[in-house]
Amino acid sequence: MIQRRIQSQLLAAIDHNPAVALIGPRQVGKTTLALDIAATRPSLYLDLESPSQRAKLSDPERYLAEHENELVVLDEVHRAPEIFQVLRGLIDRGRRQGKTGGRFLLLGSASMDLLKQSGESLAGRIAYLELTPFDVLETGVDELETLWVRGGFPGSYLAPNDPLSFAWRGDFLRTYLERDIPQFGSRVPAETLRRFWTMLAHNQATTLNAAALAQSLGIDGKSVARYLDLLVNLLLVYRLPPWAQNAGKRLVKTPKVFVRDTGLVHALLGLVNKEQLLSHPVAGPSWESFVIENLLRLLPQGGSANFYRTAAGAEIDLVLTLPGGQLWAVEIKRSSAPQVARGFYQACADLQPTRRFVVYPGAERFPLNAETEVLSLSELARLLQSEAA
Repeated sequence: MIQRRIQSQLLAAIDHNPAVALIGPRQVGKTTLALDIAATRPSLYLDLESPSQRAKLSDPERYLAEHENELVVLDEVHRAPEIFQVLRGLIDRGRRQGKTGGRFLLLGSASMDLLKQSGESLAGRIAYLELTPFDVLETGVDELETLWVRGGFPGSYLAPNDPLSFAWRGDFLRTYLERDIPQFGSRVPAETLRRFWTMLAHNQATTLNAAALAQSLGIDGKSVARYLDLLVNLLLVYRLPPWAQNAGKRLVKTPKVFVRDTGLVHALLGLVNKEQLLSHPVAGPSWESFVIENLLRLLPQGGSANFYRTAAGAEIDLVLTLPGGQLWAVEIKRSSAPQVARGFYQACADLQPTRRFVVYPGAERFPLNAETEVLSLSELARLLQSEAA
């Protein structure tokens, strides 16, 4: 079993908060991690997608009160948003009795924003953590290419071979489209949403062109925004905002959009293995989004991420703002002998970043010039992790 980086943070959050919400897309390993933690202490596990287990909560206040000395794990909690009000009363009652932590672990497949809307009554009583697919620090340097091609969902990454991994992702996509997404109240036809998702994969890591997407799908711009919001809220797609703090330049104002897991990108485009991927135009954008997604997972709390692009052609793939105001400029190249364009240097002249990096698929770390280092994704991930420590 691959050790999850978030486990120690999750344990600390459980011990110091009466409720903890662990969110992440389906099949990312939330239940496995929760059950591992539950096995170390008195606990109760309820899957709220199971009618028989939901029936136990016909009188939730009374039932949960009977397990006040256990860690109660509620899986797929977004299926029962009414439970949050009950939890508030139980938590407040427990606090008066000195029970300040380790009461409830809530697992959900919706975004943190959606879960917070449902759990507004738990403000000040709940901590939120996100479990993502495997990242480069969890799988190790030697598995970088496999992680890129297959993505980080455990069922895909750990498959015995590429065809079985590809088949798992196909089933995952179909299940999401036909069963899971409608459960969130979406009335978008599955085939329409799949076409939209596939178009995003074709345009991976590019600025959003809502008009072109709308024209291709035969829908209006509002529908494009609604479809995109849905996939973002399900933690499947990410919008990388443009840099907007330099008023002296004409800046691009449209976000970059990418499917967060590159394994899903390749499945949507029918790319089974690395050889097929490297011969496809999406290889470069896929690698860029893979690097960005891995670095975003390690961004210290209070940090932010943007891309920088001006109308004159100055551009940085990723600008990381760290707590304290440090700026890291990150350029991403798939080449084993990376070179950066003049636009990168122009952008650095505009922003004056504290550090400049070029991420490439090799393992050696070396200076490109006096101000810019070339290094691997794993190396930069470790540097960023040390900033968060």
